[in-house]
Amino acid sequence: MNKDKKLILWVEDNPDDELLTLHALKENHIKNEVVVAHDGAEALDYLFGTGMYECRDLSIMPQVILLDINLPKLNGLEVLSRLRSDERTELLPVVILTSSSEEQDVISSYKLGANSYIRKPVDFDQFTEAVRNLGLYWLVLNEVPSKKGS
Repeated sequence: MNKDKKLILWVEDNPDDELLTLHALKENHIKNEVVVAHDGAEALDYLFGTGMYECRDLSIMPQVILLDINLPKLNGLEVLSRLRSDERTELLPVVILTSSSEEQDVISSYKLGANSYIRKPVDFDQFTEAVRNLGLYWLVLNEVPSKKGS
C-alpha cells in the first residue's frame, strides 16, 4: 500500500451498516482504502499489528478511525481509551459514528478523547450526505501530525 494514501479504519459490527457506509463512500467518490474491523479487539489488533495483523506495516496508520460504540469483545469506548493511552495512536483522529442516542455516550466519548461524535442518520440520503461531509473534512481538509512531536 502507498504510504501517502489516506486509509480509513471503519470499526463496525453490523453488516447492514457496513454495506451502507461502503456504498455511501462509493456514492461520494471517496476512493480511499477502507479497512473494516468487526469488533473492538480486531480494531486494536489492526492498529497495533497483533493477531491476524501481526505482519502489517505499522508505519501506515489510518487518516481517520470511524468507531462504533456498541461492539462485541471490546466496546468503542474501551477501544478509544486504549488508543489514547498509547503514544503510537494517541493522536489518531477518531470519529464516533454510532446509532447510540445516549447522552452519557457523547460525554464519555469526548472525555476519552474523541475528535467528533456523529449519530448515524436512519435515512439513506441523510446518511450519504453525512459520509460525504466526513470524507471531505477528515480526508481532505483536516491535517494530522506526520510524527509525534514534529
